[in-house]
Amino acid sequence: MADILVTGGTGFIGANLVNELRERDHNVWTLDIDFSPDERHYRVDIGEYRQLRDVFDEHDFDYVYNAAAEYGRWNGEDHYENLWQTNAVGTKNILRIQADEGFRLIDFSSAEVYGDHSGTMTEELTEEQSFRLMNDYAMSKRVNEMQVRNAMEKFGTESVMVRPVNCYGPQEHYSEYRGVVPIFIWHALNDKPYTVYEGHKRIFDYVGDTARTLANIVDNFHPGEVYNLGGNPDWEISIGELSDLILDYLDKDDGIVTYEEKEEMTTDVKRIDSTKARDHLNHDPQVPPEEGIPETIEWFKSEYDL
Repeated sequence: MADILVTGGTGFIGANLVNELRERDHNVWTLDIDFSPDERHYRVDIGEYRQLRDVFDEHDFDYVYNAAAEYGRWNGEDHYENLWQTNAVGTKNILRIQADEGFRLIDFSSAEVYGDHSGTMTEELTEEQSFRLMNDYAMSKRVNEMQVRNAMEKFGTESVMVRPVNCYGPQEHYSEYRGVVPIFIWHALNDKPYTVYEGHKRIFDYVGDTARTLANIVDNFHPGEVYNLGGNPDWEISIGELSDLILDYLDKDDGIVTYEEKEEMTTDVKRIDSTKARDHLNHDPQVPPEEGIPETIEWFKSEYDL
């Protein structure tokens, strides 16, 4: 049993991770910019050092999962001040405190750090090659990886980094800046038009599978490692096929869909190799899109009374 802090703990992946860790009998606290009725929640902006420092003055943690972030490429364009303050400065604040407190850190990066790479994405590529990063969100996550590595070398701290890949599922509330799955589901449920960019393919990973692997890190901590966390390679589908899965489940046609060739500021295809996570963390995705998408739709119906 460990004392664990999850920043971004009321967010999408964070909330699922907290549930998984608590089911394993860990003592888990959450930290987020939002309020929560949970008595083990801190309302804190990680971009503000004083707020963050107060938390660590009050409690000692064995592990910190840093999942707090401003998410998404378009959010990063429209609200870039928030993105850099939270993602880059916020991570720097945590690293400064880690140097004093000595907790083990699991820092959340993103598959966006592979930029315009068109081949299979393996973890070591980011250290061996230079990629054209496609947006500020990707840049901020790459900066954070460099900050984490620099802190380990400078202060002797112990950290790992994770790169979740197209994670989706319950607890991901809709906004115009979220991923393609909640956007399509929200629009389809409300008969609102949306755009499908047919020139893109992705491998989606159900959040329950992601959360189990993340929780495994506590018992399988390998300092300095970075892990891709993606679904099974044979789950790769086009964005058009994803849209069809949603519409078919809802028994709707594609009259609300506009089809275009490609979306700017994003890669065409993301083929992620998660072999290392399988070897080190027992990463074992179990829920294919054909099962996970219906579960996510049902969550949306319940959550939004649709």
